[in-house]
Amino acid sequence: MLDKGTCLRFYKRRDIQEAMVQHAKDKEVGVRFGNGFGKRPDILTYPQDVLELAKNGVTSFHASEEIWSNPLAISSDLSRKELEELRKGWDLVLDIDCVVMEYSRICADLVVKFLEYCGVKDFSCKFSGNKGFHLGVPFEAFPKKVGDKETCDLFPDAPRKIAAYITENIKEELARRILAFENNEISRIREKVNLPPEEIVVYEQEIPRLQVDKFLEIDTILISSRHLYRMPYSLHEKSGLVSLPIDPQRVMEFEKPLAEPDKILTPMFKFLERDVSGETGRRLLLQALDFEVKLQEEREEHKTFEEIQIESPITEDFFPPCIKKILKGMEDGKKRGIFVLMNFLGKVGWSKEEINAYLKKWNKEKNPEPLREVYLNGQMHSFKAGDKLPPNCDNEGYYKGLNVCEPDGLCQKIKNPVNYTVLRWRQWLRFKEEDEQKNSRKKKQDAEEGEINPSKMNPSEKNANEKIVERDDV
Repeated sequence: MLDKGTCLRFYKRRDIQEAMVQHAKDKEVGVRFGNGFGKRPDILTYPQDVLELAKNGVTSFHASEEIWSNPLAISSDLSRKELEELRKGWDLVLDIDCVVMEYSRICADLVVKFLEYCGVKDFSCKFSGNKGFHLGVPFEAFPKKVGDKETCDLFPDAPRKIAAYITENIKEELARRILAFENNEISRIREKVNLPPEEIVVYEQEIPRLQVDKFLEIDTILISSRHLYRMPYSLHEKSGLVSLPIDPQRVMEFEKPLAEPDKILTPMFKFLERDVSGETGRRLLLQALDFEVKLQEEREEHKTFEEIQIESPITEDFFPPCIKKILKGMEDGKKRGIFVLMNFLGKVGWSKEEINAYLKKWNKEKNPEPLREVYLNGQMHSFKAGDKLPPNCDNEGYYKGLNVCEPDGLCQKIKNPVNYTVLRWRQWLRFKEEDEQKNSRKKKQDAEEGEINPSKMNPSEKNANEKIVERDDV
């Protein structure tokens, strides 16, 4: 853990202060006091601000991916339209995270090579400060418009799609290089990531293949409105190291001792340099958007979930075991749990308002350590109920990864939690309809038998019928 002396000695350096203030221009800044964040929004205006905050106990500094016309005007009370009016751009910041720093380093090197392959010239890299790396492409490297849409209005969808596009294109080579690093010994990988072999290895035609997405990801879920990343030259509370900008071409040479605070020389590299050589990120952006369209088309072609009209929210009685277990509360993986629940509830008839209220109640009452409400608000900001399915059951990074997969007999027949719920719900509707029809036929039959068989009538009905017969005789 960082002590105040280390923070003051490091943050009092003028070259560090100036680098941080320059990076924070037009960005919302969040400061951390040990284990908790300070009040947001905040900004850095003058170099001396860095030292004054350190004197008050600030240990690290964080900046928004979004670029704002007036960061101090941001508020959680603003509508989506009002936030979009304040946002004047966004940077692509890819967060590569793994418990094994060597694996993160390999992934970062592959991302660098893929960015170059896509023609991107203006990108930068930094050590996150602990076990990962951040790759950044500044907003200025992207075109101002895509079709008839302003690029600044494509947040957070565009960076999410870029991250997914990159992930898909490097995953096979990433698995190969990690295996090569460990001399093709999967047991060594398993020991390092602390996962059973069935969760990180799949067999295709009896050939084992490493599944890296279970223990390493290029973060796409956290690319959301007002999400913060650790600023360059900020210290890291857990490691005591500096989030250090490095040469992207030499990422494989990086070692943690290079990021020790007392070894940092005058800043040599910038993270998210604004002076770009043109719209070199155009091809990457357009290809990522096209890739998403192709994925959507493939989903439509192979879709197993039958879209039906759900008039009112399907209740918890019909939820699958995995969803019910998530709803009991989670110690780890709460962010992935939120992602699953949002899309699941949206597909089974819940409105955005109902989902928002339900998740906040769940987070507060069920989770031992609730997520910050600002995170929930960020996730819900651009969420559209019913727009997307939750991850499929065979997605190793979710249900099995969250230890909530406890399949029953029906689970073996479905591919997505939504299918489970809809099948059970439709079955219940069918049984209900059959019971109603059966009861209706029985009532009709009883009524018909009552008209021709007085012995089945109660006394009052029998007397009334006899009087009618007497009048008819007259």
